[in-house]
Amino acid sequence: MVQEYKRDDSIIGVGTDIIEIDRVKLAVERSGSRFLERVYTSAEIAYCEARRDRISCYAARFAAKEAVLKAIGSGLSGCRWVEVEVSRSREGPPGVLLHGAAAALAAKRGIGSLHITLSHSREFAVAFAVATGRGANA
Repeated sequence: MVQEYKRDDSIIGVGTDIIEIDRVKLAVERSGSRFLERVYTSAEIAYCEARRDRISCYAARFAAKEAVLKAIGSGLSGCRWVEVEVSRSREGPPGVLLHGAAAALAAKRGIGSLHITLSHSREFAVAFAVATGRGANA
């Protein structure tokens, strides 16, 4: 779900999240693939595993999923982690793909685009999401 911002679109929701990278590292060490498969799509796992800083990569995506769920107005209520997928092309900013209940909620709220940014330091990963569209009443 990557679309260009249109002049008549409005901001429908925003979300942000910050997470300690060590918290994600601990979850991966404790439950390994069980944690990864519950939270991340196979494409996200492949992308992060190919990176030297894989735990930071997972942490940034975890924060992005939280931020997106806040921006679309659900939190985790009724949605699963894997229904929010952070995509990445070789060039350009990260994108968001929504699946299942998350996609249905975004459509119901009139969300046409999601814009995200990710960052991390040695200790923390942070993400910010903006949901735009014409709204449910358009």
